[in-house]
Amino acid sequence: MSRRLILAVLLGAAPLPAFAQDFAITNATVAIGDGGAPVEHGTVVVRAGKVVAAGAGIAVPAGVQTVDGTGKWVTPGLFSAVTDLGLWDVGAVEESNDLEADKSPFNAALDVVPALNPSSEHIAVSREGGVTRASVTPVNGGSIFAGQGAVIDLGADASLVMKPRAFQYVELGEAGGRLAGGSRVAAHTALRNALREAREVAALAPAAQRQGDVLLTRADALALAKVVDGTQALYVGVERAADIRSVLALKGEFPKLDLVLVGATEGWLVAPEIAAARVPVITMPMRDLPASFETLAATMSNVGRLKKAGVKVAIGMFSGSDQPRYAPQQAGNLVALTKIPGAAGLSWGEALAAITSVPAEISGFGGKAGVLAPGAVGDVVLWDGDPLEVSSAPVEVWIDGVKQPLGNHQSRLRERYKDLDETYQPKAYDW
Repeated sequence: MSRRLILAVLLGAAPLPAFAQDFAITNATVAIGDGGAPVEHGTVVVRAGKVVAAGAGIAVPAGVQTVDGTGKWVTPGLFSAVTDLGLWDVGAVEESNDLEADKSPFNAALDVVPALNPSSEHIAVSREGGVTRASVTPVNGGSIFAGQGAVIDLGADASLVMKPRAFQYVELGEAGGRLAGGSRVAAHTALRNALREAREVAALAPAAQRQGDVLLTRADALALAKVVDGTQALYVGVERAADIRSVLALKGEFPKLDLVLVGATEGWLVAPEIAAARVPVITMPMRDLPASFETLAATMSNVGRLKKAGVKVAIGMFSGSDQPRYAPQQAGNLVALTKIPGAAGLSWGEALAAITSVPAEISGFGGKAGVLAPGAVGDVVLWDGDPLEVSSAPVEVWIDGVKQPLGNHQSRLRERYKDLDETYQPKAYDW
């Protein structure tokens, strides 16, 4: 234990923050995360918390600590899009659950940041799985507007927010119809009316009174004003092909909208239109069954077909039991699809990019996260094998160049019961 840490403990203060270390991983299979194929016998160099170089034939600067990656793989940290990390502890315990606010008088103005818990075990479990960055999305309560999400890092410290109020989330389709009054007609009317009110409020002087009919609180209208002027992205939950067309048509009235489609199960049916509109998609590739009328055209080839049409697609939508650490398995399934006649999947490099650089780019961090490129954050994961194989796992994780602890409550329980000494079992276990 360092002298500074001992002193902090003796004084009752919080432990001092860890500092980024210069390091290099050599002789490993290196995947940059940019969509390209992995490089054998590669090297990654990180200095002052940033990636300096990655690839083959990289010289390690003198004095830099070296980690031997022989037989291992190196990737950028996983970037999980549309998660609920840090917003709940136990789903069934209402007091620990900040996912939604169905009794609040506000909706679009809701901001997840004050509720985010950096000590959440869900964050620790995800970090052990190689996830280093994520976007966190609130859940709809009593409105089609869930509120404003944030982008976070999963480092083992209290400073987790990278970008607050990064996007607004609105739910349309079947769920949006129910929330708005019983039909898609009501949901689209509510959305357009809200955006118009937001535009009008933004044009008023700060102390001016609104005139005429208003449905939004001033706080909600001001929050949506950033959506109307394009300074805040609008994530739209939508599944059916017809609903996707209706969302794309919003740009006719609100041309500055920065749209992102979330879900888009039937996106492959309108892939050329999505590509032409330059609207990215965040989806879950395992949605391959028609669980509802709006997903009748569900197929595991959705992502591959969207990608082939030129749509920017990220794997995401991690919430509840579908944890962010399962992203490599989802990506690996898309690689396997390329071997099935008639199916559309992704190459290995494209699949890794769908859980690293692509979600980072959609979240506003293109070239800065989710990729081992010069100047990007020093988020590096060392794996014991191919990361897209279910048998592989991280052995080391760095965030901003800081080596991270990989233990959590779940892993401690695993170790506790893996070789249990039954000598001192409680009476309840005494048969």
